[in-house]
Amino acid sequence: MNSSIRIMVAVALVGTAASLTAYKSDPSATRNKPKNVDIKVPTGFSVSLLAEDLETPRHLAVSKGGDIYVKINKLKDGKAIYRLRDTNGDGVIDEKIGFGDYKGSGIFIRDGYLYASSNTGVYRYKLNDKEEVIDYNNPELIVKGLVAKGRDEAKNIAVDKNGYVYVNIGSPDEICKDPRTNKGIIPCPLLDSVGGIWRFKTNQLNQQYSDGVKYATGLKNVVGLDWNTSSNSLFVMMHGRGKFHDTFPQYYSPQDSEKLPAETMYEVHEGDDAGWPYVYYDPFQKKKILCPEYGGDGKKTGGEKAIDPVADFPAHLGPNALLFYTGKMFPAKYKNGAFIAFHGQSPVLKKGYMVAFVPFKNGKPSGKWEIFADNFAGTDLAKPTGPVQHRPCGLAQGPDGSLYVTDDLNGALFRISYKAPKK
Repeated sequence: MNSSIRIMVAVALVGTAASLTAYKSDPSATRNKPKNVDIKVPTGFSVSLLAEDLETPRHLAVSKGGDIYVKINKLKDGKAIYRLRDTNGDGVIDEKIGFGDYKGSGIFIRDGYLYASSNTGVYRYKLNDKEEVIDYNNPELIVKGLVAKGRDEAKNIAVDKNGYVYVNIGSPDEICKDPRTNKGIIPCPLLDSVGGIWRFKTNQLNQQYSDGVKYATGLKNVVGLDWNTSSNSLFVMMHGRGKFHDTFPQYYSPQDSEKLPAETMYEVHEGDDAGWPYVYYDPFQKKKILCPEYGGDGKKTGGEKAIDPVADFPAHLGPNALLFYTGKMFPAKYKNGAFIAFHGQSPVLKKGYMVAFVPFKNGKPSGKWEIFADNFAGTDLAKPTGPVQHRPCGLAQGPDGSLYVTDDLNGALFRISYKAPKK
């Protein structure tokens, strides 16, 4: 059963410093400019609004000391990462420091380093024992020269415990076809440099694109990925393609285009192929279907050597973050399960802009997915009465087991916590 949580907090941040950009909150802003947001979460959970005016916050990481590092997609005063801190313990962010001068969205903390990506490379910052950045101005460049062609170029990352960083290289073309014939190209030349996950060493500086291992292919664009420590493997969420009816009305109706293809979760290992651009996953037939550009008609199957998804979701939801929950705050059902931030909406469900949950057992999905946190949109998507207010993008787990969610539409940061209801 869901409860509606009313949140009334606002933060205004101003000020500057020399090599970094630092901001302090104005306490009067919280009192005089309340903002009301209704987010529906299960009974026992509560939501707080920690910060606003974060421009375009994408992915984030939370240190064991409670510092929040947020990657900004568009530079603010020339900075690309915010370090957010609650200095007085009142639950409101009152200090913000900006550093880094490169656009991008990937960020991750692992084994004494903060990793952050630009659209063409990956950097790391050394952390102290409290997981605070030691030197904001001199990050080490791990990888450079990654392909970026203007669309789906964000390099989202995950880091394992074995000394490797995994980088999504999205494709700027979602179909890989010859525009003169409208037919797909075999083999797709894009797969040489995009449409997959590349793996690099974390302890080697200035690696070139060619130094990496093409870990998995056939993935159009993976915005959400996470290393599952329970299964010791990488899981990814792929954005599905579109334009079925537009180009092939003889096979697909407008309604088909609203329902296809599924958004898909994969467990990937070295050498795996998820099948893009040759096939897509049909959630109704529960099969990999040959794409029409490659001779398909909506029924022909294909991709016999391609891996199957481990879970699927309605079309066009736009999965932008994946997080395996390892904390102790939430009830036992959430332990080792997967949270997913959906950045879009399903025309069929009339739902979207939400955080979903998939239960896991022994490193595999063990039940149906469910909506965990809903109504970030702030309006009924079936009969909207106004614009969408918030759009979940990034997820991170706090040291106490709480869940952090960024909103890249209106620049907000939310924290979801749990306290068992009194019996």
